[in-house]
Amino acid sequence: MQAIILAGGRGERLRPYTEDRPKPMVEVLGVPILAYQMHWLQTQGVSEVVVACGYRHEVIMDYFGDGAKWGMRIDYAVEGSPLGRGGAIRNAFGKLREPAEVVLATNGDIITNLRLEPVVAHHRKEGNMATVVLAPYISTFGLVEVATDGRVVAFHEKPTLPYWINAGIYVLSREVMPLLPEVGDHERTTFPDLAGQRRLGAYKSEAYWRSVDTVKDLSEVSRELEQRLLTAFLA
Repeated sequence: MQAIILAGGRGERLRPYTEDRPKPMVEVLGVPILAYQMHWLQTQGVSEVVVACGYRHEVIMDYFGDGAKWGMRIDYAVEGSPLGRGGAIRNAFGKLREPAEVVLATNGDIITNLRLEPVVAHHRKEGNMATVVLAPYISTFGLVEVATDGRVVAFHEKPTLPYWINAGIYVLSREVMPLLPEVGDHERTTFPDLAGQRRLGAYKSEAYWRSVDTVKDLSEVSRELEQRLLTAFLA
């Protein structure tokens, strides 16, 4: 399996951590977010990765090299000027040795343990041009439950709401490549067009998934991973 990782973000909301590195190289428990992702992809059978990068790309290249230490082939699609996420995916397609029937694309700022095999199988079964992985929407605020008489009944700390959000993980059929913008965001161009044609699929997943966008996210993800490590150790 082949994968494209979008790793060109400056991470303005993660400053000062991104002063000297791109957003995916910010560390969680001493390990770059991108390293968690490379390990995840390798364990899921991905053998070739192209990192779409720009800002401080040399930090990524120095850390991962050609991928030999990770058991994968890693190459880099470096942008001279920002191409947008859709443009970055299209540009990275050209770096794949030979695009497979389906290619995984993912944002470089997420940590997950999603199993990819069922996602790819679902994509192939449905025959869509692209499949978007969805994650449950967890409220960033605690909710207050109020009875009809106006009295508070209960408090719900960051509950899971009955909605789904884009997890920033996509399975793309090879035929999607020419439909991607040369510059721009695929979620504003290609995906709405495919949705209108009923050729954009969705895969709902309740696997662990977190996006690291802010300093608060960084702190919360660190606590969650510490707890998971402790639980695994004591199990």
